[in-house]
Amino acid sequence: MIEKLSTAPQKPGVYIFKNEKERVIYVGKAKDLRSRLRSYFQKSARLDPRKETMVKNVKDFSYIATDNELEALALEANLIKQYRPKFNVILRDDKNYPYLKLTVNEEWPRIEVVRKIKKDGALYFGPYVPAGSMWEALAFIRRNFLIRECNYLLDNPMRPCIHYQMGRCPAPCDGKITREEYLKLVDEVIHFLKGEKKDLLQDLEKKMQRFSEEMRYEEAAKIRDRIKALQRAWEPQKVIDPELGDIDVINLYKEESIVSFYVFFIRNGTMIGSKDLLIKNTENLSDRKLMHTFIMQFYSKEIIPPPEIIIPFLPTDSKYLEKWLNKKKEGDVKLLSPDSGKKKELLAMASENARLAFQNKKVEKTDKILKEIQERLGLGKIPEDIGAFDISTISGNESVGAFIYWKDGDFRKNNYRRLRIKTVSGIDDYSMMEEAIERIIINLEGNIPDLIVIDGGKGHLDVSQRVIEKNVDLLHKSPMLIAVAKDPDRVYTLSSDAPVNLDDGMPSSLLLKRIRDEAHRFAIGYHKKLRAKDLFRSPLESIAGIGEKRRLTLLRHFGSIEAIRNASVNEIKGLKGFNKKIAENILKELRRKT
Repeated sequence: MIEKLSTAPQKPGVYIFKNEKERVIYVGKAKDLRSRLRSYFQKSARLDPRKETMVKNVKDFSYIATDNELEALALEANLIKQYRPKFNVILRDDKNYPYLKLTVNEEWPRIEVVRKIKKDGALYFGPYVPAGSMWEALAFIRRNFLIRECNYLLDNPMRPCIHYQMGRCPAPCDGKITREEYLKLVDEVIHFLKGEKKDLLQDLEKKMQRFSEEMRYEEAAKIRDRIKALQRAWEPQKVIDPELGDIDVINLYKEESIVSFYVFFIRNGTMIGSKDLLIKNTENLSDRKLMHTFIMQFYSKEIIPPPEIIIPFLPTDSKYLEKWLNKKKEGDVKLLSPDSGKKKELLAMASENARLAFQNKKVEKTDKILKEIQERLGLGKIPEDIGAFDISTISGNESVGAFIYWKDGDFRKNNYRRLRIKTVSGIDDYSMMEEAIERIIINLEGNIPDLIVIDGGKGHLDVSQRVIEKNVDLLHKSPMLIAVAKDPDRVYTLSSDAPVNLDDGMPSSLLLKRIRDEAHRFAIGYHKKLRAKDLFRSPLESIAGIGEKRRLTLLRHFGSIEAIRNASVNEIKGLKGFNKKIAENILKELRRKT
């Protein structure tokens, strides 16, 4: 490895440390790759305890040279996000936050909730954290602005759906509104989401006045009701200062090796959300380095940076961070540390909220619970993370397997997995569990948690052990296994035949039951979804030779399954793409299913 150091280029880039199992344990960036790599492995190197431990685990390294430090920063962010290396300081949050997406890039725009940002010409509003205010805004828009909810292409006319009959859609699909009139509704939605109250209310009042003068009193009354609804909707909004525009405010609270960050999301001068996040194991890192790490990892997610990010001090490499943020936003982003004024007040507020969030998280309590689990169950070590498997089936139909993941006090839904059982027919819980575990650990590429919880009893535990031993070559570590049964709540381990009682109210018992129940919820939710999909699946889907195009042709022409069933062979075969044989087969299958 020492010889390999001399071949490293004296260029900017990213270096990657791996352990003996080829697992990435650290990702870093450097202005000069050769110099930085040598600084770790020279005998005279003075490393802090964390880095000393890391270097002892390094069995190989690789690097990627870049043209400049900005490219190195972007690559470092992506690789940390991808590998989440053990010795990097990792942000304790892997969720993508929800946005409202207005598809102004489509001929007939619609609004939807998304967690991924695309460069597709649509407008994105958010992030909404927590998501409650977003769902309220979406429901309000659908009640009051009447833009379509469906995602049909609308290339050809089609019969209006029930939303039109309910007065919640103007039916552009059937030509009941012109595109010009429809786009006016879309403009109103944009004004609403941007918080441009004055402009929107003025436009609506002008429209109400015009309808009144034209003696279209019913339409004028609807506009009046919409104005009142808007005024009520805006009343509870926390307006900070309209002149602030779009900003994020970030501050931190540090205690020993744990840092609590707090973020205010302010859009158009209105607080639309806030979020607290933790970073653990921050020994020997300066506040400026921590702020750099936080900003890099936070905005490497699916988040659109605002024009200004307000922070208490500038982080390390702030110049390159700004350039990186500019590239993500495709516009100017400034990192600012104000000395006075409203922004300074918001920083103080964020600092206090970071402190309170830290106290509420009670990180030490989580660590104590994990220690309690180790001691009660006789585990070889304290588990840093926990995964759980469950299956769900009714009489062997639409059987599914599910996996959930817990770490640092939170369920990490980005690591959840679910699948349909393929190889097992009938009722065979053990075989279903075997298939689910094997397929999911392969999907996880062996990166499984320290402790695996199986929803079941001793038999399920034995099956799970067999699957793990069979796939030992895939795994980067040997996980600990337990089974958590219910009615009564008991834990079964591999080291003892006697189960451990969970009906004692101890914190460790509550956590294990909570993890088991989350796996059960996730599995049964997917199972219900598949059964509901099967229940509402069109009878046409199971008829051979009837693909999506023919199904749409039939439904558009006849309007319903019942009308198709009552049609004649001649009526069906007269449609484009149909013949007598297909028509007879359709009627035979539909009438057989009545």
